[in-house]
Amino acid sequence: MGTELAQQQSAPPAVAANDTTAIIQVIERAAMNPDVDIDKMERLLQMQERVMERQAAMDYSAAMAAMQTEMPSIAERGKIVVKGELRSKYATLEDIVDTVRPIMQKHGFAISFRINTLQNGIEVTGVLMHKGGHREETTMLLPSDMSGSKNAVQAFGSTTSYGKRYVLSALLNITTRDEDDDGNAAAPVKTVTPAQAAYVKSLLAKCPEITQDWFAREYGEPEDLPRSKYDGLTANLNQFINQQNGAEHADPQS
Repeated sequence: MGTELAQQQSAPPAVAANDTTAIIQVIERAAMNPDVDIDKMERLLQMQERVMERQAAMDYSAAMAAMQTEMPSIAERGKIVVKGELRSKYATLEDIVDTVRPIMQKHGFAISFRINTLQNGIEVTGVLMHKGGHREETTMLLPSDMSGSKNAVQAFGSTTSYGKRYVLSALLNITTRDEDDDGNAAAPVKTVTPAQAAYVKSLLAKCPEITQDWFAREYGEPEDLPRSKYDGLTANLNQFINQQNGAEHADPQS
């Protein structure tokens, strides 16, 4: 069972696929050579697949890093009331989808869900796909929600909605806030600390020029980065860098 929320409309910052083009050219030349055997051709094709997968993963990480900086906190308008008493609030699936859909479209992402009914509960899997071909997924196993005297159909709907909400939030690193906090929007934006700004600067230095240009357009200098964007941005920049060269960069703030 799948529900697609968004499709790509514009390209995010990405590294040019020079390696992929070069491999394809090698394979094309080999295909025209009658002396090339089938085994060698198969190895070349496998090499092409690895290069394309690596490029797709890099494009995914670059787009995710850009998208994370635009994700707002979602207002918690859903309420759980027990015997007339408000127990908790949450961001509804509808509010999350309506908020993230245009942002996902802008950066070339789409999401779908798989629902499996198991003996010990309902398994909800979210699959986040990027236009470049790479995808990531996460799964949550939930007991059926029989609260409030729900029948079997209502319990299934409530459980799958809950699962989609949390799986989607996990894949997109979504945060939520109390609906009454709207008035805080006028407060000054807190920016990163000097140490955090230096760390962001060191990460950007390892990124391609197109990513650096994107950051400059969005935020200006690392010192101007909102503190609320720091965790998501650095996590995705690190993932992007690691997929380029396999290196690991530890956050001094952690």
